[in-house]
Amino acid sequence: MATGFLLLTFLAFSFSFAAASDPSPLQDFCVALNNSEVLVNGFVCKDPKEVQADDFFFMGLDKPGNTDNKVGSVVTPVNVAQIPGLNTLGVSLARIDFAPYGLNPPHTHPRATEILTVLEGTLYVGFVTSNTENRFITKTLHKGDVFVFPVGLIHFQFNIGNTNAIAIVGFSSQNPGTITIAKAVFGSNPPISDDVLAKAFQVDKKIVDYLQSQFAMKN
Repeated sequence: MATGFLLLTFLAFSFSFAAASDPSPLQDFCVALNNSEVLVNGFVCKDPKEVQADDFFFMGLDKPGNTDNKVGSVVTPVNVAQIPGLNTLGVSLARIDFAPYGLNPPHTHPRATEILTVLEGTLYVGFVTSNTENRFITKTLHKGDVFVFPVGLIHFQFNIGNTNAIAIVGFSSQNPGTITIAKAVFGSNPPISDDVLAKAFQVDKKIVDYLQSQFAMKN
């Protein structure tokens, strides 16, 4: 049942992102040539004569991810890195698995709007508008519910149930990117000065040092 719903959701995303945010393709396809040393805004095209069906294929989105980690969630991406045929097409998706009370922490996607559908469980989700208002927009979602997170805004998903939850998300980019706020700020490499972070967050430097120790690159 869940697999069939997953397929219907994928088809819905395909129509939803017909007007993609990435540059429009100028040919039928441009399968990413991942081993190219040429640097462009995207990926160099594979020779069309060498393109195969597997360049447009991904298997295993029906398999649950391992949520045995500190936040209790895991994302299984399906973007241009997994399907080279997505190059220039402006769409991608992902599966998110949540343990009971698992969290997909506050993060942003700098290159894509996100649309989420709950397949199983109950999710508390939300996003924050830009600094002019910092308005918090939030909703509790149940199986079959859909929610949109506008491009670039900080957002999260939290499983508020005592059972596992599953969501599938679509993106308006072949490579949406992800910036997890806490990890980026407190786990940067090299670390941001604790003087800077203490002043920015208006806390004692000892708190900053502790947080940086929790988000060190080894984690």
